[in-house]
Amino acid sequence: MTLYDRLYQLYAEFDTETLRAYREFVDLFPPLDSRVALDRWDEANGDLAERRERIERAFAGPDGAALAEVAAMADRESAFTALDLHGKHGRAPNALVLDVDETLRSAGDTDNEIPRETLHLLTEFAEELGVPLVICTGQTLENVKGFLIQGLGNELVHSGDVSVVYEAGAGVFTPGSGADTKRLLYDDLNDDVRGVVDRVRDGVLHEAPERVRRGCHLQGNEFNVTLKPNYETGSDDAEAVIDEAMVHLLDLVGEAAGDRLDLADGPAAARAHYADADPEIAGAVERAGATADGDVPAAAAALFDRLEVALYRADAAELAAADLHKAAGVEASLAVLGVDDPFVCVMGDSKSDLRVMEWAADTDAGVAAAPEHSSASVLDHVRATDDLVFAPGAAADVLRTMYAWRCLADLDGE
Repeated sequence: MTLYDRLYQLYAEFDTETLRAYREFVDLFPPLDSRVALDRWDEANGDLAERRERIERAFAGPDGAALAEVAAMADRESAFTALDLHGKHGRAPNALVLDVDETLRSAGDTDNEIPRETLHLLTEFAEELGVPLVICTGQTLENVKGFLIQGLGNELVHSGDVSVVYEAGAGVFTPGSGADTKRLLYDDLNDDVRGVVDRVRDGVLHEAPERVRRGCHLQGNEFNVTLKPNYETGSDDAEAVIDEAMVHLLDLVGEAAGDRLDLADGPAAARAHYADADPEIAGAVERAGATADGDVPAAAAALFDRLEVALYRADAAELAAADLHKAAGVEASLAVLGVDDPFVCVMGDSKSDLRVMEWAADTDAGVAAAPEHSSASVLDHVRATDDLVFAPGAAADVLRTMYAWRCLADLDGE
């Protein structure tokens, strides 16, 4: 029998839905100091073991245990999707690259918490399958460390199988890796780029217009300069103050670059350069009542191209280095984790995640998945490759497919 035939038989002849229900109950059962509850857990665990044994007996040899694991983890559609992915790519993911906000968790569908099911699946990947986890986020390192230890446990986070790309590529943190535990990628930047960012950080608040100074706060990054609103994200007030903050940020970048390059009007050059490069920034400048029609000398354009200014509408205005991005951070993380021939599953929703997805596609180093509310460019990429699009807050659906893929990849295809 082919692997397709065995998978078809598995879902046709066995009650896999009940099997998965028992597995979910056993895995996610909360710790309760109740004899009745513990007895119920013991009963469910026994039923789960019995149902798995039936499958293992039906499919003799080591394949039986793997097929029982697939049935307990993934529904029929997910299992056959996994099989199709294996047929297309020839190998299964050996690392997971995971954005956090609006990917693993969603403010609208998961109360901005990573669901327990998702956290448990990540633990299973690392502990049962030996698949390392790369958390890839724009957040600060301290924020990420806090929820990782709370969600995955201190032992796993410090096992050497978990790495964090933070501030969208400014640094990499891999606990348990000796001298490579923390790598500051921004240390390798040239003096002009590093100098402009440092100068902007020094003046971004105390030199700001009063509305920006009172209406924004500076995120506690190690390197990137990120202004966040003191209003509810997405509100009209947040949009107005972030638009004005963007103009202020551009002017500071222009002033710092102008001092280094002896420009006559650095702020005007910065506004013109970045507004021309990004329609969203142009819109913010216009809404703030400013102009963006200055001249951009070639030397200024070359420096501006190495400085990345980004607008997250009604959410943030940010300055970073173009050489520091999530894809570069992921490559550094995988090197520390010892993944020499990576084939990853990248899950994300934003343009910064798209860069990692494109790196994986261009180098034949993995597949991409995204929630259906992602940026249009992200969805275009995901749908054009393997169409792994999931509902908001439902990252577990794709993780189950990836888990099944790992199990099936180890089976004899004939």
